[in-house]
Amino acid sequence: MRTRWLWIPLLTLVSGAAAVAGQCPDLLQGELPKLRAKEQINLCEQFAGKPLVVVNTASYCGFAPQFEGLEAVYKAYHEQGLEMLGVPSNDFKQEAANSVETAKVCYANYGVTFTMTEPQAVRGDDATHLFRELARQSSAPKWNFYKYVVDRQGHVVASFSSLTKPDDPQFKAAIDKAIASPP
Repeated sequence: MRTRWLWIPLLTLVSGAAAVAGQCPDLLQGELPKLRAKEQINLCEQFAGKPLVVVNTASYCGFAPQFEGLEAVYKAYHEQGLEMLGVPSNDFKQEAANSVETAKVCYANYGVTFTMTEPQAVRGDDATHLFRELARQSSAPKWNFYKYVVDRQGHVVASFSSLTKPDDPQFKAAIDKAIASPP
C-alpha cells in the first residue's frame, strides 16, 4: 500500500519532465560541450523560452574582433532575457587547433561572458543538430560570425552575414523583435 503512494510523486515528476521536453522547440534539442569545461550545455534547459543569438565563431578569422561587439550586445540585452551562444567551428579553416587556444581568444583576448561551446561542425552533413535546424529555417552559415536571432519559440527571426556588425541597427531590431515575442 505504501509503495502505491510513492508512485504518484514519481509519475508526476516523469510527466512533468515529458511536458517540458514537449515544450522544447526542435532547434534546441540536444546538448553541446561547453568550452573548456567538463559539462554539457543542455540547449533546451538553458535556452528554451528565451530570445537567443547564435553565432558561429573562429579564433583566427578577420571578423574575430566582433566578439567585442557581441559581448556588448549581450550585456546590453541580457537583463531583457537575451541569451547568446557562440559556437566555434573550423569549417572555414580558421579555428584554433585546440580548445585551450580557442578559450584564450574568447575569454582572455575579448572578455566573452556569454556561453561558448567546444568547436563544432556548422555546415553540411556533419553539422550539429542546432546548425542543421538553423540552416533549415534560414540558411547555413556562409562564413564565420554568421549570426542567427531566434525568438522564444525557437524560430529564426533573422540571420545576418559576417559583414553585419553587432551594432548594426537591423541586427538590434531583430533582437528587439525576438525579445518582444511571446513565451
